[in-house]
Amino acid sequence: MTGRERRIFWLVFLASGLVALYALSNVLLPFVAGMAIAYFLDPVVDRFAKTGWPRTLGTAIVLVGFLVITISLFLLLVPVVNAQLLRLIEVVPAVLERLELILHPILEQLNAGADGEPLRNLPSIAGGALKWAVGLLGGLVSGGVAVANMVSLVLITPIVAFYLLRDWDHMVATIDGWLPQAQRETIRTQSREVDRTLAGFVRGQGSVCIILAVFYAVMLSLAELQFGVVIGIFVGVISFVPFVGAVVGGLLSVGLAAAQFDTWQPIAIIAGIFVVGQILEGNILTPKLVGDAVGLHPVWVIFALLAGGTLFGFVGILLALPAAAVIGVLTRFGLSEYLMSPLHLRGIPPHDDDVENNDGTSGGNGTKS
Repeated sequence: MTGRERRIFWLVFLASGLVALYALSNVLLPFVAGMAIAYFLDPVVDRFAKTGWPRTLGTAIVLVGFLVITISLFLLLVPVVNAQLLRLIEVVPAVLERLELILHPILEQLNAGADGEPLRNLPSIAGGALKWAVGLLGGLVSGGVAVANMVSLVLITPIVAFYLLRDWDHMVATIDGWLPQAQRETIRTQSREVDRTLAGFVRGQGSVCIILAVFYAVMLSLAELQFGVVIGIFVGVISFVPFVGAVVGGLLSVGLAAAQFDTWQPIAIIAGIFVVGQILEGNILTPKLVGDAVGLHPVWVIFALLAGGTLFGFVGILLALPAAAVIGVLTRFGLSEYLMSPLHLRGIPPHDDDVENNDGTSGGNGTKS
């Protein structure tokens, strides 16, 4: 097989995979979720296997423990979150009226100082933003409940996760045997880099999101902000998208605090909670749990999540980060190869006919130079 034929083969293979993913996106969710669970839990099962436990028994213990913890948290949190969310939706009109009364005198003064009316529509814009945030919260919780109640997800995902987790090492060894021998070491090296990048980001960033969700939920509740639990969890979840969680959560919390409290001290405290949260995330959690060597730029992460969700829905969101990690690693590999190639070091190589042979003759006409 020539180089051109190989390129055509891989392009056709990639295009076929994307078409199949798009066509089957509605039924792939439990399988993608099971694969994600197996990927996360594989290091734990490997530790059991190293201590002498049979792989099947270790898989069963780890998976059952994971499911028990997940279901317990779900049963504990969903009633609280659902109750606060329903209450939040009910009070949104009153909150918007309260915010408009608070902001109207300030905006009138600003408009007078600006000799115009550039800020007159700001209350309606802020109200629309608040309605959007509340709608996003409602969609997140209701969508999560709907997904959790899907029979296919509940029944199929644990089965898929069990078999993938049990056979993970065997599958990796089998796929390794399929690799073309000439490029095997290169592919192995890049695969290890993809795994390091993906594991470092997803597992690390997932830990950051959980810690931030607990921090914001507890601190906002202690600050006596209504709906503090649901806002804290929401901020923690969307903190997976860099900078979005703190910005959206901070604006939402301060807006609700302004409508709830009559003095500025509680509002300042709530704003300070998000400042502390950002300092904690940027200076302690992210450097320690994610690290600087992951190689996934925040802008690239945001683009990957938006593109995956737009093209393939929730399945695309789940697959966005693995795809971003693969593309990022391959791009860096391709760039490093280019920087060491003659194309970069000496420009475009001249045609063979213009290159002199070692004997001093020209490759084009055979005459002496």
